[in-house]
Amino acid sequence: MALINTQIKPFHASAFRDGEFIEVSSDDIAGKWAVFFFYPADFTFVCPTELGDLADYQEEFAALGVDLFSVSTDTHFSHKAWHDASDTIGKIKYTMIGDPNGVITNNFEVMRPGVGLADRATFLVDPEGIIQAMEITAEGIGRDAQDLMRKVKAAQYVAAHPGEVCPAKWKEGEKTLEPSLDLVGMI
Repeated sequence: MALINTQIKPFHASAFRDGEFIEVSSDDIAGKWAVFFFYPADFTFVCPTELGDLADYQEEFAALGVDLFSVSTDTHFSHKAWHDASDTIGKIKYTMIGDPNGVITNNFEVMRPGVGLADRATFLVDPEGIIQAMEITAEGIGRDAQDLMRKVKAAQYVAAHPGEVCPAKWKEGEKTLEPSLDLVGMI
């Protein structure tokens, strides 16, 4: 599970976005920041709370130039049905990728062996297609879009400011660190 700083693998899939069926591929994220938000299944319990939370921040992510992609092993048809049936999922405007053959889920190494469902996992990909952050939680532990937003801002800051790093709990506008011999043992 050493995917940090690796290139994402090529993919092509059907998806549901903003009332339409579309085709998406790894080429669509070239030159952009992207979040891949894997979840086990449509019409479940924790998943809609997470996807709804992410939807509440979709405009802020877009303002940062980040494309959002939720991914499950359900079909794009199932995503549409869920979108139509649930007020929480109905507010989603970002791309909901169907991965029934598991190619994308396996590419990101989050397929549950013998189950056919994705783990609850998040990947932040930079404009070069390199994975900069990832988080995987157990089935019953939901993620927080606000913390993901903080990680995106930190990754974008570090990318724009070579030689600086963001310490624990860093928030936009706070002090960063410049690693050097002078800091060794001083923090």
